[in-house]
Amino acid sequence: MKDFFKTTLATIVGILIAGIVFTILGIVAISGMLMSSQPETVVKDNSIFVLELKGNVVERYQENPLDQLLGDEYTTAGLEDILASIRKAKANDKIKGIYLDFDTFFSCGTASLQEIREALIDFKNSGKFIVAYGGNYTQGAYYLASVADKVALNPSGSISWHGLSAQSFFLKDLLDKIGVQMQIFRVGTYKSFTETFSGTEMSPANREQTQAYIQSIWQQLLTDVAASRDLTPEQLNELADSCMDFRQADDCLRNGLADTLIYRDQLLSYLKQRMDVEEDDKLNTLTLEDMINVKRNVPKDKSGNIIAIYYATGDIDSSTDPDPTEGINSERVIKDLQRLRKDESVKAVVLRVNSPGGSAYGSEQIWREVSLLKAEKPVIVSMGDYAASGGYYISCAADWIVAEPTTLTGSIGIFGMVPEASELINNKLGVHIDGVKTNRLADMGKIDRPMNEEEKALIQQSVNNGYELFTKRCAEGRNMPLEQLKKIAEGRVWSGTMAKELKLVDELGGLQTALNEAVKRAGITDYTLLSYPGKENILSSLLNTQKDSYIDSRLEATFGEYYHGFALLKNLKQADRIQARLPFDLRIQ
Repeated sequence: MKDFFKTTLATIVGILIAGIVFTILGIVAISGMLMSSQPETVVKDNSIFVLELKGNVVERYQENPLDQLLGDEYTTAGLEDILASIRKAKANDKIKGIYLDFDTFFSCGTASLQEIREALIDFKNSGKFIVAYGGNYTQGAYYLASVADKVALNPSGSISWHGLSAQSFFLKDLLDKIGVQMQIFRVGTYKSFTETFSGTEMSPANREQTQAYIQSIWQQLLTDVAASRDLTPEQLNELADSCMDFRQADDCLRNGLADTLIYRDQLLSYLKQRMDVEEDDKLNTLTLEDMINVKRNVPKDKSGNIIAIYYATGDIDSSTDPDPTEGINSERVIKDLQRLRKDESVKAVVLRVNSPGGSAYGSEQIWREVSLLKAEKPVIVSMGDYAASGGYYISCAADWIVAEPTTLTGSIGIFGMVPEASELINNKLGVHIDGVKTNRLADMGKIDRPMNEEEKALIQQSVNNGYELFTKRCAEGRNMPLEQLKKIAEGRVWSGTMAKELKLVDELGGLQTALNEAVKRAGITDYTLLSYPGKENILSSLLNTQKDSYIDSRLEATFGEYYHGFALLKNLKQADRIQARLPFDLRIQ
């Protein structure tokens, strides 16, 4: 019997060891296959860069091995990769043009769209061509396509052109039904995030600010498209009022939105003719993945100077995702900025902020480190789709702030929320809670009872203090009297164009504009451009991929725009009690 147990135990241990060994070998083998599948791209003569924009565009994209292994059709692309690829295509003499393919769903923030559009215009100004094709253009896709030399539309397709709208979820009635109330504490007339939980419709102040900034953004879109399509903003507004989404393709052609109606196979023939390629010959094309693997045709810099781009993307301290490209973890950001501050080869830092805000405490800590960094070397902020509330907090200490006209920024305000569920717990569930305490307010914030007036006053005072500190930081950073700053604070959201007029930002433009300013202030001509935090390699990404991250990407693919509302609720459990965040998770359509 003793020998039997020894043999059995030895067998189990052997199986476990073998399993571990084969798992490691499998991971190494898969990683090897993935890495070997992405060699450096060799560009052939007479090539076209096919920029197929589908799925979702984010600020930076960390490659997910699971997507490659499972052949996922819902793709995510990084704005950083798209812009770099367009620049490389412009500089490469073997690439003659760009073909924009919009035949599938495409979602992208408005300011990111504007950055891509500006890069495409720069490419076109170099003397190369751009052709766009789509079966059903979304409004954002058409905004990009409008820069093309030729906008081609499928004869059975359509162009979405209807104007902008902005919506928010309101959960008060749902919370009432389940017996939960949100106890709200805030400063700022326009600080409207809490309306999601306390109201059933927009407050007058929220409606006023939202109408103002979507009107500002729409005016920018009209101006840009009008200039590219040789139309007037008034004509484009009339077309939007008629809602071109459901009009015939012939109407789009007649009204100047499209240049030609052709099928995809006819477009291929057109491209071959443009490139002087015989009909039976193969057209040399490069995908976005190919372009990412094309080396930049620039001489290696030997100066030792570095211009750093540091990406701060996502909610501040409300995400547990370990991926450095998702969420702003204040502790990690502070350590990274400290390294850049102490690195003498780094001559200037461009802080790329794309954040709706988050934890007020975390924002203050990052503000402190940005201030220390600014004392050592130039710090330029480049704002993406959002740099609002906490996103503006971490930006305001910079030497110079650059925003796109369609960036959403400002929202200088503070709020706090404490749930109270006595109705749910006591009456609906029949659960009763009792206990003892050593001090009068020892059980403050318990969800099984409403707060008393003393407790409410304490939290409101904490929120007030946070607001005073926030506005002080902004006033000092913008070299503006505090009272003047407070007049444009109050939690109000501004477009980049409006913020420029109010002196909340210094210049309108994209990341390249910010880089130019950083180089000028650093007083250098030769430098190497490096991005931080560094992306993981494929093996590390495979080992660190969490099931939650993959499931989230599937949910986003399934629910589309509605996913962001669910994600907002999910992240509340990690949220700091005092928040400096955009009024709501805005989805502009």
